[in-house]
Amino acid sequence: MYWGVHAKRELSDCARSLALELLKEDYGLTSTKLLLSRVQGLYLPGFSTYSPFSGLHCASFFRTTEVVTGLIQMGCYDIDGGDFSGYTPLARAAHNGHEEVVKILVEREEVNPDEPNDRGWTPLSYAAWEGHEEVVKILVEREEVNPDKPNNRGRTSLLYTASLRHEGVVKILLEREEVNPDKPDNGGWTPLTYAAMKGHEGVVKILLEREEVNPNRPDRDGWKPLPHAASSGYEGVVKILRTGRGQSRQAK
Repeated sequence: MYWGVHAKRELSDCARSLALELLKEDYGLTSTKLLLSRVQGLYLPGFSTYSPFSGLHCASFFRTTEVVTGLIQMGCYDIDGGDFSGYTPLARAAHNGHEEVVKILVEREEVNPDEPNDRGWTPLSYAAWEGHEEVVKILVEREEVNPDKPNNRGRTSLLYTASLRHEGVVKILLEREEVNPDKPDNGGWTPLTYAAMKGHEGVVKILLEREEVNPNRPDRDGWKPLPHAASSGYEGVVKILRTGRGQSRQAK
């Protein structure tokens, strides 16, 4: 049940062979389901079974780099196929911050590093959501990856990152010219709106440094970032929104 945890460690030749034997065949799914059923936070409403979920998905999930390499060399499974919730092996690795596995997978021609699931989430979306800076760097360096691609709700990686206070990831994404720092989602909420509503002062300051960001842009209900911050009681953000941009420009 807990073999995935132990397999993260350096594997002996014997252990590697056993892992490959388990994961290359369908009977490995039984062990996989038992293991996944006990992973905290993995449950997704609407899914009654953890199938399909290949050995490659499992190895990517648990960062067993040697097993990932072995399964690819053996030609097992669809290297870019989706599992029971639409994750590709790359998306699983990106979501969990497994840099080495991500590096292996993005180098494969069969892998689309910008492949969205049925909700429009890409590997970059998941890495940005979790604040995995190194994985984000790997993905945004790929020409195939659109760092400003919205999901089905119109939300970009930057928007989610801004709402979660991942300042390092915000800076990485803003280095790409394709990223619009003032791009709203389907509800008219921009990265600044989310950062202001959540009280993330550092992110608010970073966004206000960008000329493209309109601090007075209303959402679909007519609310601007400042009222959102005020209604949530974030005095620091309110002060920044009132004076931050002017001070930063004077400093320049």
